[in-house]
Amino acid sequence: MTPARPADPDGKHPPRHARAGRGRRSSSAAGTGADARAAGSAAGAGPAAGAPVGAEPGVTESPGTGSGDAPANPDGVQRARLGRSSLIMSLGTAASRASGLVRSVLLVACVGSIGTVADAFDIGNKLPNMLFALISAGLLQAVLMPQILRAMNAPNSRVRLDKLLTLSGLGLLLLTAVLVVAAPLIVLLFTGDNWSDEGRQLAVVFAYWCIPQLFFYGLYMLLGQVLNARGRFGAYGVAPVANNVVSLVGFGAFLVVWGSAPSGGISDLDAWSSTQTTVMGATATLGIAAQALVLVVALRRSGFAWRFRLGVRGIGLRAASRIVGWTLGAVVLEQVGIVYLTRVLGQGAQAADHAAGEAFAGPAAYTQAMTIYLLPHSLVVVSIITVLFPRMTAAVHRGDLDGVRADMSLGLRSAGIFSVISAAVLFVLAVPLTATLLPTAGADGIAAIAPVLRAMAVGIVALGATVMVRRMYFAFEDGRSIFVIQVIATVSLVAALWAAVQVLDPAWWAVAAGGAYALSTWVSVLLRIGGMRRKLQGIDGPRVMRLYVRAAIGAVVAGGLGYLVVRLLDGDDVASWGHALLVTAVGGTVMLGAYVGLLKLLRVRELDDALRPVLRRLGR
Repeated sequence: MTPARPADPDGKHPPRHARAGRGRRSSSAAGTGADARAAGSAAGAGPAAGAPVGAEPGVTESPGTGSGDAPANPDGVQRARLGRSSLIMSLGTAASRASGLVRSVLLVACVGSIGTVADAFDIGNKLPNMLFALISAGLLQAVLMPQILRAMNAPNSRVRLDKLLTLSGLGLLLLTAVLVVAAPLIVLLFTGDNWSDEGRQLAVVFAYWCIPQLFFYGLYMLLGQVLNARGRFGAYGVAPVANNVVSLVGFGAFLVVWGSAPSGGISDLDAWSSTQTTVMGATATLGIAAQALVLVVALRRSGFAWRFRLGVRGIGLRAASRIVGWTLGAVVLEQVGIVYLTRVLGQGAQAADHAAGEAFAGPAAYTQAMTIYLLPHSLVVVSIITVLFPRMTAAVHRGDLDGVRADMSLGLRSAGIFSVISAAVLFVLAVPLTATLLPTAGADGIAAIAPVLRAMAVGIVALGATVMVRRMYFAFEDGRSIFVIQVIATVSLVAALWAAVQVLDPAWWAVAAGGAYALSTWVSVLLRIGGMRRKLQGIDGPRVMRLYVRAAIGAVVAGGLGYLVVRLLDGDDVASWGHALLVTAVGGTVMLGAYVGLLKLLRVRELDDALRPVLRRLGR
């Protein structure tokens, strides 16, 4: 039976839809709860043949509902296999990330990774991402996405989904128009006194071109959630390839016409034309539009034809709106931290450029470091979270806390296998890895990006866990806890960076920003896991901690061997792209081999579950 109703950290209880689901079980939901409970009774048994990644011993899952019964609604949420579905997501994401790296190489070649033009483009192109984070977490994730998941199982699912998608699309379009008009004010928040009027105006023009991406980002996320709930994960991971293809064409044409930026970046704006600004801005936005269009086609091919249908009655927004204020407040705080971080980076870079004629790491270098930092997270961890989240949310709606607890433990352990070794690789191989992935950055760019990446690396273990747990707060409609935790996380980021700015030379401000970001991520995950543990009356903590301790032992030993490889091959002073590739390949292979061998020696069963679908596919 489901345990008694637990209190959350704030003394609240699970939402009414969760309480109402207790004591009754639909045929389409039975498999999930049964599988979770079977996990506990089968402890110690070996994994079932063909079990998915991280599946509990003795548990098998069917690709449909999990019970083998037909769902009441043919458009309902599907319980997908974690191993197969996360592998599909990972392969699609790998394709998009591979093309995305080529896009980054061309982007850096066009504008550089340091200098005024690179930082102005970064600010203009960052705005739609930050603004979408506000809309995504405050409205889409907290309100619309849970309603989409409910609508998938409703008798009138097509009508409800049509209304939700239409309302969301119109809202995104209106908001995008308002923000385009407000672009000068928004850019002013990101730039300090050290920015010249010409540099700030260039950032505003880039913002005019890039803010329309907000609409297409929102469309991409909405349609992707519908596809994920229908068990179609491939298109969501592959769609960014369309963005990258458009970018490759646009940035490639830019290089053919104007050539590449110098190694030290472009700070003399007399050498930059409005036509160059237009090509860069238009290319960035057309790529995001293409990314959204791919999901429109994929959704239609899945059998769902979205019809324009106005109306708000019967789609559940009144109940869901209770957490919007808290959630929006939390995301506003998060973005305040990013605004402060960006201002500090920009002021440091501009002050150095004006005073000494040399370019330090600024917003653009920080963004390139973040791109590399997110690679392992987006390739594997996001895929696991994306597959698990719909079924965890469905379990919350049924009041099946056993199922939520089992899936959260599964997600944290599966993510930990990859995130722990990723932290070691990013830290040890920061210089050769940056030179390999961004060969157009030049010696100055690599010297600026690699230390920032190394500072960020210590936070990647916490990143995947905090993303997963935060989504579960949305499922429980607990916006207040999200807000309170975000207050503490933002204060920790701002305070750490402010203190660093008081004592460090501007050349180190970007590194301090990376460290402050990692610190805030750890603060956030520890608080969120503590609250969720109380809400669920446990999250299989001892088992999760055993996995992370054994993974950390393996990563430390692997990191030591990787450091020796870097020293032997002089990897921190790369002479060419071939040299960087050699150090990265040899060091990465040694580290990965040592890590896998030690986890085998320590009998980490989750490693076998993680490798099984990959080995099976290679065997075919």
